[in-house]
Amino acid sequence: MGSYDEADSGSMGFINDYEDSQPATPPMDQPRVVTAAAAQAPIISSFNDKIRPLLDVIDRLRLLMVMKEGIQLPTIVVVGDQSSGKSSVLESLAGVNLPRSQGICTRVPLIIRLQNHASPRPELYLEYNGKMVPVEEPQIATAINIATDEIAGPGKSISDTPLTLVVRKDGVPDLTMVDLPGITRVPVHGQPNNIYEQIRDIIMQYITPKESIILNVLSATVDFSTCESIRMSQQVDKNGERTLAVVTKVDRAPEGLVDKVTADDVNIGLGYVCVRNRIGDESYEEARKEEARLFETNAHLSCIDKSIVGVHVLAQKLVQIQANEIAKCSPEIVKNISAKLDANVSELEKMPKVLTSIADATKAMMWIIQAAKESLKKLLWRGEFDEYPEDNTKHGTARFVEMLNRFSDELHNCEESNLSKDFLTEEIKGLEDAKRIELPNFLPCEAFLRIFRRKVERISYLPIKFTEKYWDYIDDVVTSVLTRHSEMYYQLKVSAKGAAHNLVQKLREQSINRVKEIVEMEKLTGYTCNPDYMREWNELMNQQDYFINQITGTDMMLPPYPEDLQGFREIQGLREVQGFGKIQVEHLRQHSNVLILQQAFDLKMRTVAYWKIFKVRLVDSMALHLQYCVHNLVNNDIDEIVKELMGPDGHGMEKMLVESPAIVAKRENLKNSIKVLKESKDSVAKVMDRIVVYDAYLV
Repeated sequence: MGSYDEADSGSMGFINDYEDSQPATPPMDQPRVVTAAAAQAPIISSFNDKIRPLLDVIDRLRLLMVMKEGIQLPTIVVVGDQSSGKSSVLESLAGVNLPRSQGICTRVPLIIRLQNHASPRPELYLEYNGKMVPVEEPQIATAINIATDEIAGPGKSISDTPLTLVVRKDGVPDLTMVDLPGITRVPVHGQPNNIYEQIRDIIMQYITPKESIILNVLSATVDFSTCESIRMSQQVDKNGERTLAVVTKVDRAPEGLVDKVTADDVNIGLGYVCVRNRIGDESYEEARKEEARLFETNAHLSCIDKSIVGVHVLAQKLVQIQANEIAKCSPEIVKNISAKLDANVSELEKMPKVLTSIADATKAMMWIIQAAKESLKKLLWRGEFDEYPEDNTKHGTARFVEMLNRFSDELHNCEESNLSKDFLTEEIKGLEDAKRIELPNFLPCEAFLRIFRRKVERISYLPIKFTEKYWDYIDDVVTSVLTRHSEMYYQLKVSAKGAAHNLVQKLREQSINRVKEIVEMEKLTGYTCNPDYMREWNELMNQQDYFINQITGTDMMLPPYPEDLQGFREIQGLREVQGFGKIQVEHLRQHSNVLILQQAFDLKMRTVAYWKIFKVRLVDSMALHLQYCVHNLVNNDIDEIVKELMGPDGHGMEKMLVESPAIVAKRENLKNSIKVLKESKDSVAKVMDRIVVYDAYLV
């Protein structure tokens, strides 16, 4: 296992200026004895003037909450299972007392900003809920608990809203860390049943970004591979390239510890540091002395390389890692801030200007109507779907063909198109009702019209239903398109939707009336110049004589079929007639009047031939009529929306001067975001030259 120091020994150059003025100390990657005098010294030297501004600007960006803009910052994230000694490690680094309790004592993300400060009097304060609260050092634990209760509520529940603790104190390392709730699987009284899932989600939120450095606190008393914090960190950092492990409670399980930290069975890429935390009422100075003595005198712990033991070593490693990560990520942070800033500025510029006059409102409305007209022409007339490539429901021309085909199928498959049911029954009754004083060999036209009208009447609901369904679709498309184009104008959007609906309902009513006229025209008389009518009728009439003979003849064996009547035969009391299929004929044998049967057959064939013409003509008429309506809608009728929006008195435009609450909020959010990003960009720009200097140290 290679330590972080071995991998990046050259990167300690950033503290050279300070070390030049200090007594020489052994390199970190060489074994050395930590004397009592060294233990009493400050934990770590402060950043020199080349590095301190880098951390300051990152803290400034964090304070500006730039992470809410999607900008990730280098962050040391402290994780560990419950009771792993996590809080004690942070106390040792910060030199202040943090809250202690049984169970979870960290209930919110605690951002700890440590700043080495030469002032003899420490400065401590908390930042949360938009306020800054100065705190005296002895009361820091109590103040954190009070702030936590305000954020997460009293009790033992947790929250992902952060609390910041700023410690400006002589001798502390220059670090910023985020302490997260300790991992627990079993909820205690007062905790929600899903406490583990809540903690896991908070931890994953902080450790997932590749800019995060994971400080994994492990107890020497447990098998590292069983720690839940290890499992979580490995999910986002499989090779451990950004994970540093701190081993606590070494005095409780010293035996075999050297093997555990050197074997590295759990992939800790940045290495291990073994520490002894403060116990009981020990002062921090006493704790450091005891730590040094323990690693010098304990038979098992003294075998551990001195470059990976002690709180002071941990502080040095964290400072070094943090500085390297900041320098490495800063160019990307600058790039991301600039990209986000440009995107927000562009989005703000695309938003409609605040309307301040009727003239501006009228101009905006006319632009919206024209844009909507063009979109509707594409969707409903030209079949161009570039504005809605993935939304097939808006592809109007294609959907119209589908609806028209369904209507045609429904018409062709309806009961009136069943040719074999009660074969000739209706025709015989119609002929009997049409009897009058006239020559016997004439087919009464009135009998044909009565039958045809009844058939048309029975299917008259189908074209009306189709028309209603089509205009419902048009209503949805027109409303959707207008809504999209008027999204930025709240009052106009509401009014435009109403006006569009009113227009479509008006056109719908006109269209339905026109369809009813088409149906009534069909019922008025029978007429066609389509030659298919006569061709169809002649083909069907070829079967008349043979059919009548079979109905009126005896039950003796029939002679062979004529070649042109191969489609007609009797099967178990049914007759199969070409163009009709199997039909029941027993009910016809009771009619002895051959002339009536002949006329009924003729009338049936005329009705069948003409019904086919009628169905095709009706579908064609519906298609042409609705296409004509849509053409008028997208080219002319849509302009009526403008008249309704303006109102009879012309004051309708005043409504557009009121902006949507959502648009107001969006504009303000963009402005605030731009302000934050500009401040962030300026803050980073001021130290970019120092980042270049620091990079030179790493080369």
